[in-house]
Amino acid sequence: MLKVEFDEDRCKGCELCTEVCPKHIVIMAEHLNAMGYHPAIVLEQEKCISCGFCARMCPDVAITVRKEGGKDD
Repeated sequence: MLKVEFDEDRCKGCELCTEVCPKHIVIMAEHLNAMGYHPAIVLEQEKCISCGFCARMCPDVAITVRKEGGKDD
């Protein structure tokens, strides 16, 4: 199960989420989204600690974080 999910088509590539990630696992993708921006992605989901900093920082509400053991697990 993914701990953090990005709605790539809502991402404007502001990179705020990359700045606040304490594990430095949020990166900007090389591909473009539907709006022509490089969206944020996480390649190493297993390193995610579900802190939620990225989701709180996102001005476009494009990030969903799930805690382990939550109702979505």
